[in-house]
Amino acid sequence: MKTIDAINRKIAEGNAIVCTAAELKQRIAEDETITAADVDVVTTGTFGVMSGTLAVLHLPVTTPGTFRHAEKVWLNGVPTVPGPCPNEGLGSVDLVVYGTARASSAYGGGHLFRDIVAGKEITIEVESSQKRFSRTVTLADMGHARLITTRSAFKNYLAVINTRPDPVQTIFSVKELTGPFREASVSGCGDINPLQNDPGLNVIGVGTRILLNGGTGYIMGAGTRSSREKPNIAAYGDMHAMQPEMMGGFVTSVGPECNTSVAIPIPVLDDTVLAGLRITNDRIPLPVADVRDRIPFATASYADVWDGTDPVISFSPGACVRCDSCPAAQSCPTGAITLQAGIDPLLCVNCGTCVRECCGGAFSGNLGVLPVGTMKVPITLRQSDRARALRLCVHLKDLILDRKFSLTGKMEDLL
Repeated sequence: MKTIDAINRKIAEGNAIVCTAAELKQRIAEDETITAADVDVVTTGTFGVMSGTLAVLHLPVTTPGTFRHAEKVWLNGVPTVPGPCPNEGLGSVDLVVYGTARASSAYGGGHLFRDIVAGKEITIEVESSQKRFSRTVTLADMGHARLITTRSAFKNYLAVINTRPDPVQTIFSVKELTGPFREASVSGCGDINPLQNDPGLNVIGVGTRILLNGGTGYIMGAGTRSSREKPNIAAYGDMHAMQPEMMGGFVTSVGPECNTSVAIPIPVLDDTVLAGLRITNDRIPLPVADVRDRIPFATASYADVWDGTDPVISFSPGACVRCDSCPAAQSCPTGAITLQAGIDPLLCVNCGTCVRECCGGAFSGNLGVLPVGTMKVPITLRQSDRARALRLCVHLKDLILDRKFSLTGKMEDLL
């Protein structure tokens, strides 16, 4: 059995064998005799809508003594929760911002977090004793900017279907989710998802160093609604080190949601850990539930979502019919589409909405279908971006190989 200290020494010496989860599964498919001696670290990752995300910030507003207490605070119009520290008379504020808070139907906490990390100017407005104070700040002005997830990277998610004729507005749709059995919305990155690759929670636990939105973070413990069968994590990280393309906002039919990403290194200590890493999409069940009660009534697998499908959406300018008002651009949940440039790869999360909305077929991508009884229900929305998660796995691998990221052992079990 290897130890994390021994693996860290190999990392420091430049001798560690590191691969991504996708690379390892390809190696195993070609050579099933691979053992724990053949690899030291495997990088895993996921990216998608994760509602339980918030930020804790400290921001300067005005000179000390100008106002006594911040009673209400907005950032770019997004309402926040001032406190818990009163900062009496200091001219600055501590506040909490939820990823699902919203300034409008198209801009919320997830958009705000990305703008902060991107270094954009943020307008802060403070209400105190019926007076308003405002200024613009950037991340450089924030001495403290920490992102916290209350539940992220579920081991397994649901696919959601509307089983009735009446359409439903839901966080699982960009437009109304139509039925009966006309379309499916899916989440989860399948066999590269961190907790899928450590099903026994042998190495992932409290204190594990991770990447949160591309920057270094740590697992605090199990997230809300976590169970032994469906664990997830709570984590935190410094926003100053995060990458804007690994986070952001996602507009659903009921308002803005928050995109968050997590990457976790799996130290291959022994063959038990390696056995967990052998998981493939066809062996990962994907429960199918009705959108109204979210109680599973059928089961597909992540092979239906990610095997033989297109992880990246394509744009063919020649097929564009130049609509007066582009339905794909209007419907894009991340604002990634413009008539001039097509798809902005820094904003696109490959959800597939444009494939459905474009009347000219300029946007294309095979999203797969879910077998539900005798029916084949087409997937029309992916709320997780496997292509981006794969890039995150590569990024973490490169950090480890460049000796910029070392591993931590868990301080205690996750559950």
